[in-house]
Amino acid sequence: MKNYFDFSGQVAIVTGCSGGLGVQMAKALASQGCNIVPIARRMEKLEEVAAELRTAYGVEALPIRCDITSTEQVEAMVKQAMDRFGRIDILVNNAGTGAVAPAEDITDAQFEGEMQIDLFGSFRVARAVAKQAMIPAGYGRIINIASMYGLVGNKIAPCSPYHAAKGGVVNLSRGLAAEWGKYGITVNTVCPGYFYTQLTQDTLDSEFFQDYAHRVIPLERYGNEGELDTTVLFLSSPASAYVTGVALPVDGGYTCV
Repeated sequence: MKNYFDFSGQVAIVTGCSGGLGVQMAKALASQGCNIVPIARRMEKLEEVAAELRTAYGVEALPIRCDITSTEQVEAMVKQAMDRFGRIDILVNNAGTGAVAPAEDITDAQFEGEMQIDLFGSFRVARAVAKQAMIPAGYGRIINIASMYGLVGNKIAPCSPYHAAKGGVVNLSRGLAAEWGKYGITVNTVCPGYFYTQLTQDTLDSEFFQDYAHRVIPLERYGNEGELDTTVLFLSSPASAYVTGVALPVDGGYTCV
């Protein structure tokens, strides 16, 4: 029987991997034998994640502290991963932030911060991984985590910089897919809907937001833990070699109505 999701011996960098969706996606890849390089700014959290991955799944895990707004740190991080493993097959660009405020009150610093982390940060890591690892190898899978808010606007939580940055991630992925396809690298975007994370918990728990979600999401609920896993495994798999430049919503149908 063919296992389409066998990642034994492969190596994945997962950014924003100190908690939330980043850890869930790292666990999904590790569960299929993939070695993981968890990336974030809090080393103590990364050490905990790495220990859990090693114990639960028997894979290698190399935690590296890295601020993705620093080109020097990003390039050094990728070099460290290459020195350890000699390959990087998969990149999951998950690190992100979110400024919520009326557009007329958003500061320059808030807008710039959103772009530096969500958009430019994703590019920095993709650029370094492609140049040092994937282009020389003639193979790679890059999955950029955007948001359904990168595809549409919204009337419940004003966050125009987030919409702009995540929309940029969607089209950045298309641009990179077009440019790097000749190297055997696929670049795709996952656009999650409402999932619980440290950033979203308080909002999603509120009664007014739960009522809103019930009305506007065809499946009438938030996403559950683990419901992004197979999407990431599919796009990371060698079997998805003919899928590139796609923006795939995992949003309970929010963007279909």
